[in-house]
Amino acid sequence: MPKDKTHINIVVIGHVDSGKSTTTGHLIYKCGGIDKRTIEKFEKEAQEMGKGSFKYAWVLDKLKAERERGITIDITLWKFETAKYYATVIDAPGHRDFIKNMITGTSQADVAVLIVAGGTGEFEAGISKNGQTREHALLAYTLGVKQMIVGVNKMDTTEPPFSESRFEEIKKEVSTYIKKIGYNPTGVPFVPISGWNGDNMLEPSTNMPWYKGWSIEKKGSKIDGKTLLQALDAMEPPSRPLDKPLRLPLQDVYKIGGIGTVPVGRVETGVIKPGMVVTFAPCNLTTEVKSVEMHHEALTEAVPGDNVGFNVKNVSVKELRRGYVAGDSKDNPPKATEEFTAQVIVLNHPGQISNGYTPVLDCHTAHIACKFSKIKEKCDRRSGKKLEGM
Repeated sequence: MPKDKTHINIVVIGHVDSGKSTTTGHLIYKCGGIDKRTIEKFEKEAQEMGKGSFKYAWVLDKLKAERERGITIDITLWKFETAKYYATVIDAPGHRDFIKNMITGTSQADVAVLIVAGGTGEFEAGISKNGQTREHALLAYTLGVKQMIVGVNKMDTTEPPFSESRFEEIKKEVSTYIKKIGYNPTGVPFVPISGWNGDNMLEPSTNMPWYKGWSIEKKGSKIDGKTLLQALDAMEPPSRPLDKPLRLPLQDVYKIGGIGTVPVGRVETGVIKPGMVVTFAPCNLTTEVKSVEMHHEALTEAVPGDNVGFNVKNVSVKELRRGYVAGDSKDNPPKATEEFTAQVIVLNHPGQISNGYTPVLDCHTAHIACKFSKIKEKCDRRSGKKLEGM
């Protein structure tokens, strides 16, 4: 994959049935993630199965099924290209039990695309107390995804269809909510779309003459556009810490016939390249990297933001697991720790949290039980100022 464009990771979030898969499928379908042969095969199958109105979401379902059957190194990741970026979509499903996946997926994203359904009653269900719209947006912000785009989807199903007042009503309510969380709505493009019909996805829609486009402020300059694709290009490129020591948390470890053990993960800091001697923490195992690949292409080096698989010498699949971290054995390799000091944000918790509380900790891709030994101080969530009376 040429390196002339910056890689950006996108997580698509929102209530179940808001149209996340259709919207994502549309972008991948139209902007190059899926090769033409696969699409033709899917379309033929769709026709045979009477799904003639070829659903983009169906493309994603097919991709998921294919992924589960075969071993693909780019696990749960799909790509498409914009004018400015190579975009990788991290799959974050919608149901309640997916919050854990959502946490591990979102923590790798640079931009969150929040999809809300515009249909009568649908938006309300999503943003209600037990809907996932609020929770996903809050999680994204809490996990450090500070850039957001809001797609008001299913505009073709509003009453009347493509209703300006419905779009404005949703925009107002979502703006208020995301502002409470900590996002600055002046930097968030709101795009009225139909992921199904393609309105304002890649091309400006002719169905909404009232829509003059979105306009945002980023770092003091004004940017405007009409489509979801343009909104992605208006996002700031992520700063990738190349000069720090290598840290690569493992998402999975595969055993691939004829190749051997292949750990997979995203480079967070530093650089990994073939020939390098890496140390895995916490197991303190050291080995040589034979090859590094991304999207089935061999790389001479991988940099922060790259999702890669790398082949290691003389290590069995049983010795490594998700949540382990790879580093350069010669440059401040990662080490296991017994304790650390953390800032914790409590989203919602039924009881008191006091010293001795034992939650499960999700840190990068690791999932592990821990204990709060001492609560040092409390801060106001929005201002970050220390509260008295601790």
